[in-house]
Amino acid sequence: MLLSQRQTNPNIPKHIAIIMDGNGRWAKQRFLPRFVGHQKGVNAVKRVVKRCGEIGVESLTLFAFSTENWKRPEEEVNKLMGLFLMALQKEVSKLNDNNVRLRVIGDRSAFSEEIQAHIEKAETLTAKNTALTLNIAANYGGRWDIVQAVKAWQAAHPDQSAADLTEAELSQYVCLADQAVPDLLIRTGGEQRVSNFLIWQMAYAELYFSDELWPDFNEASIDQAVASFQSRERRFGKTSEQVASLC
Repeated sequence: MLLSQRQTNPNIPKHIAIIMDGNGRWAKQRFLPRFVGHQKGVNAVKRVVKRCGEIGVESLTLFAFSTENWKRPEEEVNKLMGLFLMALQKEVSKLNDNNVRLRVIGDRSAFSEEIQAHIEKAETLTAKNTALTLNIAANYGGRWDIVQAVKAWQAAHPDQSAADLTEAELSQYVCLADQAVPDLLIRTGGEQRVSNFLIWQMAYAELYFSDELWPDFNEASIDQAVASFQSRERRFGKTSEQVASLC
C-alpha cells in the first residue's frame, strides 16, 4: 500500500519523469479536435503535480514538447504554443502559492520572445520555493542535451581536450544537474519507448508504461506507478545479496 509521505516511506521516488502521451488519441476517440485533448491534458498535469507534492516527490519532469514536435502540422504547433503561453500566464501564480518551483529545460531560442519572457518571469518568481520542483521539458531532446553539455564543458575548460572529459564531469553540465536523477519514468498512452527524453539522466531509471491516455491520468494512476516502483529491487549492477547486505 502506498504510504503518504517520504518521511514515512523512504522508497518514494525522489524524481519522477513523465512522457505525457495520448492527448490526440483521447480527442480522436471522442470525435473532437486534437487540441481539445491537449487542453484536457493540462488538467491531468494539475492532478499529477498536486499528488506528487502530497506523497513527497522532490522533482517532477514532464515532457511537454520535443525537438521533433515541430514536425507536426503548423496549426497544431501554433495552438500548443498558445496553450504553453496561457499556462505560463495563468498557472504560475498557483504554483507559487503552493511553494512549487518551476523550471523549463530545452532550447528556448525557438520560442517567441513573449514566451521566453514569461518563462524567465515564472522561474524568477518561483526560484526560492521548496515543496516540489516542476521541470517542463519544452523544445527538449536528450541528444541535444548531451551535445549542449559537451559544448558547455568545453567552454568552461578551454585548455583541456575531449580526452580529459569524464562521465562525472559531463553530468554536471546536462539539464537538471542540480537535482536527483530520475528514479522512475512513466509513459502514458500505451507506447513503450523513451523518445529521446532525458537519455543521459535516466540510465538507471525504472520504466513504467501505462495504457491510459494522458488526459485520463490521475492521482490513482500515480499511486499505481509508485507502488510498482516500490515493488522492484534496484541493484545498480550489484547482486541481490549485496543489496540485501546494505539494508
